[in-house]
Amino acid sequence: MNQPKTDPRILRTRKLIMDTFMELSGKKEFKDITVTDIAAEAMINRATFYYHFEDIYDLLEKVLSEVLVVNLDCSNYQGSELNEEVITSIFVAITNFQKSLSNRCHRGYEDTIARNIREQLEIIFYRMLLKQHKTEEDEGLKITAVILSWGIYGASVEWKRKSNEITPEEFIQLAIPHLLHKHDN
Repeated sequence: MNQPKTDPRILRTRKLIMDTFMELSGKKEFKDITVTDIAAEAMINRATFYYHFEDIYDLLEKVLSEVLVVNLDCSNYQGSELNEEVITSIFVAITNFQKSLSNRCHRGYEDTIARNIREQLEIIFYRMLLKQHKTEEDEGLKITAVILSWGIYGASVEWKRKSNEITPEEFIQLAIPHLLHKHDN
């Protein structure tokens, strides 16, 4: 019997698998975690794992996306316009997300993390730009959202290199006047 993926039992099992993966990732490197490890720890069979996820990389991607969405709290930006407060808030969320990952020893899959961050940021920025410009689909705004997402991600990587020198808020505040054309004369 095929049940919808919104069935509470299915959602609980999916969450159990994701939580188990997060727990295991705190103990060992991603490359050393197997589906068998996750199944044993979660007390499920491998078929249950494969019902929810294609493979370990699919699980990784879903976990990263979910953790990032929680960190970003995307609902905060629904209906927001691109301004100093929003840029600062997004930047701090991204740096916090990256810090939490590095604390959990997630090495070796920075490309997956980077892609997840940029994709989520692109969605957020595009929605804000559409609202701000009071328009529907717009290729120029899509490109702008891509540029902003790569820029914020790149800035977060640069901040991470210098994280002992300056807080994320102080770091992004140095750029905001130039981003938003707020020059003091």
